[in-house]
Amino acid sequence: MIDKSSYREAMSGLGAAVNVITSEGKAGLAGCTVSAVCSVTDDPPTLLVCINRASKNNAVIRENGNLCVNVLAGDQRDIAMQFASKNVSMETRFASAAWDRLKTGAPALVDGVAALDCEVMSMNEVGTHTVFYCEIKAIRSSADREGLMYFGRDFHRLRQAPQPAHA
Repeated sequence: MIDKSSYREAMSGLGAAVNVITSEGKAGLAGCTVSAVCSVTDDPPTLLVCINRASKNNAVIRENGNLCVNVLAGDQRDIAMQFASKNVSMETRFASAAWDRLKTGAPALVDGVAALDCEVMSMNEVGTHTVFYCEIKAIRSSADREGLMYFGRDFHRLRQAPQPAHA
């Protein structure tokens, strides 16, 4: 049997993009910092998002049936921290950045690396988390931004490597 601390230590070496997952609808407003996001397929464009079942955000996303994966830029560490804190109200979290809406009504970060606006298509329960399978309905992206990665239990800025000059 693998103990939790060994698992968590190993996972700290698995770098991941930092995302703020948002939702808005009949159940209200939700937003949390998540690194467990993964592409599933491009036909139809689908991704998965894992959120702890104990999180209030989980219940809101379930009822709203939408979410937006807001991929954070290198200079948006403070936004990640706001949305990760259990001691910060939802109103304060959303006041920390500029938001608009794409197609589903979920808040989309105006100046992130990407906003992937989704409808929740299905869910699976795995251990402590819900795996949300989400079809992307709208995309906004900015290729010229640095990325924000989580690795070794800390945030790191990631910039694109310079392109080699062609002769």
